[in-house]
Amino acid sequence: QVQLVGSGGGLVQAGGSLRLSCAASGRTFSSYIMGWFRQAPGKEREFVAAISWRDGTTYYPDSVKGRFTFSRDTAKNTVYLQMNSLKPEDTAVYYCAAGVPTMLTVIRSTGYTYWGQGTQVTVSS
Repeated sequence: QVQLVGSGGGLVQAGGSLRLSCAASGRTFSSYIMGWFRQAPGKEREFVAAISWRDGTTYYPDSVKGRFTFSRDTAKNTVYLQMNSLKPEDTAVYYCAAGVPTMLTVIRSTGYTYWGQGTQVTVSS
């Protein structure tokens, strides 16, 4: 049974940092793309970052590029999202995901098959 367990959220002041983790288990993820999405109240789920489990290639939207870093530890089957220079608009529930999206769907939640339970990130101004 595939499980993605996210952790590391919390409350931080604007300009601060947090690191989210997502531990994956239940299958081999070497051919998968791992993603982070976030969802604020009343808003749609938004793409935050993606990484290729195989070679570590990353992809970010402009909204987080230069502030967030997505990495993986293949030995621990865990991915990490380092979030720096956090802004109040980064406040949301963050979800990790795994799947085999296409180039078009890598930024869409429909491109992913497995999802973690979500972890709350709150950035105060």
